[in-house]
Amino acid sequence: MRQLNLFVDGMSRRRCVREVTARLRDVAGVETVTADPSDCMVRLSGSMRLADVVAAFTGTTYRPELKFATDNASGDTDDDDSGRTAVGKSLP
Repeated sequence: MRQLNLFVDGMSRRRCVREVTARLRDVAGVETVTADPSDCMVRLSGSMRLADVVAAFTGTTYRPELKFATDNASGDTDDDDSGRTAVGKSLP
């Protein structure tokens, strides 16, 4: 199972948290979504692809930044299935 931690700038109110989590729940492969407005962090788990997660923010003012990604099946960290480390990566 893959885990992604995203910093989502601008997600500091309950309304924003509801909007962001609703969008992410609809992403193929997402099993769980938790959001913490105090630090603007969203944690996802499942078999989702990073590109699909980023696409969920299209048309919004939110700009996600990938802080951490891991694939628990292998213990590797990556950002796009290429094996590169993802910590601190800004997303388009």
